[in-house]
Amino acid sequence: MKKLAPLPRPTAPSIALATAENAAAAYARGSRAASTWRAYESDWRIFVAWCRSVDELALPATPHTVALFLAAQATLGHAPSTLDRRRAAIRLVHVGAKLPSPHDALEVDEVLRGIRRAWKQPPSQKAPAVDAEVKRMADAVEPQTLQGLRDRALVLLGFAGALRRSELVALDVEHLQQRREGFSMHIAHSKTDQEGQGQVVAIARVLDSPYCPVQAVLDWLVVAEIRTGAVFRRMHRGDALGHSRLTDQSVALVIKKLALRAGLDPERYAGHSLRSGFLTSAARRRASIFKMADQSRHRSLDTLRAYVRDAERFDDHAGLGLLQAKRGQ
Repeated sequence: MKKLAPLPRPTAPSIALATAENAAAAYARGSRAASTWRAYESDWRIFVAWCRSVDELALPATPHTVALFLAAQATLGHAPSTLDRRRAAIRLVHVGAKLPSPHDALEVDEVLRGIRRAWKQPPSQKAPAVDAEVKRMADAVEPQTLQGLRDRALVLLGFAGALRRSELVALDVEHLQQRREGFSMHIAHSKTDQEGQGQVVAIARVLDSPYCPVQAVLDWLVVAEIRTGAVFRRMHRGDALGHSRLTDQSVALVIKKLALRAGLDPERYAGHSLRSGFLTSAARRRASIFKMADQSRHRSLDTLRAYVRDAERFDDHAGLGLLQAKRGQ
């Protein structure tokens, strides 16, 4: 019987394999937000530049080199959270290059531990835009313009939904389901839903109020003639509507602009102010912490307890009645 010749081995990857590799690379890139990848790239460039300045090898780096780098960065005033991210970037590049990573060596851990203990600066937090301040911002828009209608809808919806700025700019018309009570809003991706399972938030109508977030969004969509795709889009000169989405940074700029127009200090506010403002306002009105969690989608109640504690800090204070003046004094 004639023996069959073995099949020739392919000299190049098959189309199916190449397709799978491309898909794997795309999914790997999607494992982190685009802003995170940009931050890692910047961190790696900073590390490489520092290594060159001191004649050290960046790839592969030794634990001693990484420890010295982090110490040098700390002396420049960078926060421990920034150094943690830069260490993560160094790890990611080494793992990607199939090299042992120096990031978790004892020497590196001890240096970072010392940096955290020496760090005295409190975390920088922007002020929450509470209910009254959001109303002032909404009143500060130019309602006769498209941009004014957009900005009004943005601040009211961002506040009412306790939304992160990334969630605001990712919102599509298809994510808004109208109900008699308001919007049932689908959030496709969020910080606490990295796998993209989706979350739903209720945006209640506020009847007989000029600050109703549902009506503000509907007014914006009708006048701007947006029927599909991104809800919040860039504006061009002449109050012309663009097609591209707003960016995360654009949300912060809108809030600062409206704060200034409303007579508030714009430096106190940022993109997170709408979300923290909702939670602060809800805590002051003694809202249920579980209902607050439903809206903000916090996985842990510890963060929400901080808002509640702040709102109740002077309730039944232990010092009530002390240090009062006597009658006749």
